[in-house]
Amino acid sequence: MTTPITVTIAHQLGRAEARRRIESGFAQVLASIPGARDASERWDGDRLVFSVVAVGQPITGTVDVGDAAAVIEITLPGVLGLIAKGFQDRLRQAGTLLLTKK
Repeated sequence: MTTPITVTIAHQLGRAEARRRIESGFAQVLASIPGARDASERWDGDRLVFSVVAVGQPITGTVDVGDAAAVIEITLPGVLGLIAKGFQDRLRQAGTLLLTKK
Protein backbone atom coordinates (compact mmCIF):
# COMPACT_ATOMS: atom_id res chain seq x y z
CA MET A 1 0.00 0.00 0.00
CA THR A 2 1.28 3.46 -0.87
CA THR A 3 0.15 6.90 0.20
CA PRO A 4 0.40 9.79 -2.28
CA ILE A 5 1.11 13.30 -1.01
CA THR A 6 0.76 16.50 -3.03
CA VAL A 7 1.99 19.89 -1.81
CA THR A 8 1.57 23.06 -3.88
CA ILE A 9 3.78 26.00 -2.95
CA ALA A 10 2.94 29.35 -4.52
CA HIS A 11 5.81 31.70 -5.29
CA GLN A 12 6.49 35.06 -6.92
CA LEU A 13 9.90 34.22 -8.34
CA GLY A 14 9.14 33.15 -11.87
CA ARG A 15 9.94 29.70 -13.22
CA ALA A 16 13.69 30.20 -13.80
CA GLU A 17 14.49 31.56 -10.33
CA ALA A 18 12.28 28.99 -8.60
CA ARG A 19 14.05 26.20 -10.47
CA ARG A 20 17.47 27.65 -9.61
CA ARG A 21 16.59 27.73 -5.91
CA ILE A 22 15.21 24.21 -5.96
CA GLU A 23 18.30 22.96 -7.84
CA SER A 24 20.61 24.50 -5.27
CA GLY A 25 18.65 23.61 -2.13
CA PHE A 26 16.67 20.43 -2.67
CA ALA A 27 19.47 18.13 -1.50
CA GLN A 28 19.21 19.83 1.91
CA VAL A 29 15.47 19.13 1.97
CA LEU A 30 16.10 15.43 1.32
CA ALA A 31 18.87 15.36 3.92
CA SER A 32 16.45 16.73 6.54
CA ILE A 33 14.36 13.54 6.35
CA PRO A 34 15.23 11.40 9.39
CA GLY A 35 17.42 8.45 8.42
CA ALA A 36 17.66 9.56 4.78
CA ARG A 37 20.22 7.84 2.54
CA ASP A 38 20.79 6.98 -1.10
CA ALA A 39 19.21 10.20 -2.38
CA SER A 40 19.14 10.87 -6.11
CA GLU A 41 17.88 13.75 -8.22
CA ARG A 42 17.56 14.34 -11.96
CA TRP A 43 15.92 17.06 -14.02
CA ASP A 44 13.63 16.44 -16.97
CA GLY A 45 12.86 19.93 -18.28
CA ASP A 46 11.27 21.81 -15.37
CA ARG A 47 10.47 18.59 -13.50
CA LEU A 48 12.75 17.29 -10.76
CA VAL A 49 12.51 13.52 -10.29
CA PHE A 50 13.91 12.29 -7.00
CA SER A 51 14.19 9.31 -4.73
CA VAL A 52 15.50 8.70 -1.24
CA VAL A 53 15.50 5.83 1.23
CA ALA A 54 14.17 6.73 4.68
CA VAL A 55 13.74 4.28 7.54
CA GLY A 56 14.62 1.55 5.05
CA GLN A 57 11.72 2.49 2.75
CA PRO A 58 12.05 3.96 -0.76
CA ILE A 59 10.36 7.33 -1.28
CA THR A 60 9.92 8.61 -4.82
CA GLY A 61 8.55 11.87 -6.10
CA THR A 62 8.59 14.80 -8.46
CA VAL A 63 8.67 18.58 -8.24
CA ASP A 64 7.05 20.42 -11.15
CA VAL A 65 8.27 24.01 -11.30
CA GLY A 66 5.83 26.52 -12.76
CA ASP A 67 5.75 30.28 -13.22
CA ALA A 68 3.82 30.89 -9.98
CA ALA A 69 3.90 27.58 -8.08
CA ALA A 70 5.88 24.42 -7.49
CA VAL A 71 3.96 21.17 -7.11
CA ILE A 72 5.60 18.39 -5.10
CA GLU A 73 4.19 14.88 -5.45
CA ILE A 74 5.54 12.07 -3.30
CA THR A 75 4.62 8.43 -2.85
CA LEU A 76 5.15 7.03 0.63
CA PRO A 77 5.29 3.23 0.93
CA GLY A 78 3.81 1.08 3.65
CA VAL A 79 4.20 2.28 7.21
CA LEU A 80 5.51 5.70 6.13
CA GLY A 81 1.99 6.43 4.90
CA LEU A 82 0.91 6.52 8.53
CA ILE A 83 2.98 9.66 9.04
CA ALA A 84 2.04 11.29 5.73
CA LYS A 85 0.69 14.43 7.41
CA GLY A 86 4.07 15.06 9.06
CA PHE A 87 5.89 14.62 5.74
CA GLN A 88 3.41 16.95 4.06
CA ASP A 89 3.91 19.65 6.70
CA ARG A 90 7.72 19.32 6.57
CA LEU A 91 7.74 19.55 2.76
CA ARG A 92 5.49 22.61 2.78
CA GLN A 93 7.75 24.33 5.33
CA ALA A 94 11.01 23.47 3.55
CA GLY A 95 9.61 24.37 0.13
CA THR A 96 8.28 27.68 1.37
CA LEU A 97 11.72 28.55 2.77
CA LEU A 98 13.33 27.77 -0.59
CA LEU A 99 10.81 29.79 -2.58
CA THR A 100 10.26 32.82 -0.35
CA LYS A 101 11.23 35.97 -2.21
CA LYS A 102 14.35 37.50 -0.63
